[in-house]
Amino acid sequence: MREVAFIRQNKEKWLQFEKAIAQKKVDNPDDLANLYMHLINDLAYAQTYYKKSKLVTYLNNLAVRVYQKIYQTKREEANVLVYFFKVEVPLLLYQYKRYILYSFAFFLVAVLVGIVSAANDDTFVRLILGDDYVNKTLQNIENGDPVAVYKSGSNWGSFIGITFNNLKVGLMSFAYGVTGGIGTAYVLLQNGIMLGAFQYFFEQQDVLWKSAKGIWIHGAMEIFAIVIEGAAGFLLGASILFPKTFSRMVSFKRGMRDSIKIVISTFPFTIAAGFLEGFVTRYSDSMPIFLALLIIFGTLGLISYYYLIYPYKVHKKIITSGLEK
Repeated sequence: MREVAFIRQNKEKWLQFEKAIAQKKVDNPDDLANLYMHLINDLAYAQTYYKKSKLVTYLNNLAVRVYQKIYQTKREEANVLVYFFKVEVPLLLYQYKRYILYSFAFFLVAVLVGIVSAANDDTFVRLILGDDYVNKTLQNIENGDPVAVYKSGSNWGSFIGITFNNLKVGLMSFAYGVTGGIGTAYVLLQNGIMLGAFQYFFEQQDVLWKSAKGIWIHGAMEIFAIVIEGAAGFLLGASILFPKTFSRMVSFKRGMRDSIKIVISTFPFTIAAGFLEGFVTRYSDSMPIFLALLIIFGTLGLISYYYLIYPYKVHKKIITSGLEK
């Protein structure tokens, strides 16, 4: 069957799905489950005969949204928090994976801008980081402790202050999405350039590894979370600029709801990063190299798995279970 004919034949049924999903409450979950089975069959057919078509992407996303709607009633019986992190957020991450890609790409470009600028302008690092910070860090390097700045203050005081600051940056990155993503891009640009200049500064002083050993103990999750929060901001901006088949207000509400959930998912990682910075980073100088590497790559692996790999596993499991029924 030609794709156009297939779409024409099933269009009304898919519109029923859209209407069912839009309802706040489903009167009969069994009816929606039956519709879901029809949708899974349509998806399997489209994957077989129209592999490169946008129709496959549309049906994929629609199947996930129907699945979420079906199991809303079951969430009352299960642990809501577990469901949120185990199923709901991963499905959203899969659905909006392109925004995560955009955010990472933009942030990495900003980091490169920071590195190149610092390498070609001797005043750039001071412009970005400030004279006080640079002078203090140079003094710390002379004293043989380039990350001494992370050892000031009490453990709990540092943990609380750093965590609230990181949460503030993440929420700003997300909230500025209401500007159509321009504000979000600015926050990512600012932090990316700062990171690039910051790391190049330590390279210039020949203490890159010694500083990285301490900084990235907490920085792996901290920076990753900021990028994910940036992705949520881009999603919010896109919901305003590109409403597609929805009204702009409906699209904005959907974008706000989904992006908030993604931002909330970063909070445990941001808090964990603050804890590491307050209680662990200060001891990095005396820490064995293998332990520092274990913490750095362990935390990076954990957050990378949750945001980049696990969503694909959850989505595949849902689609496969639907096909097997």
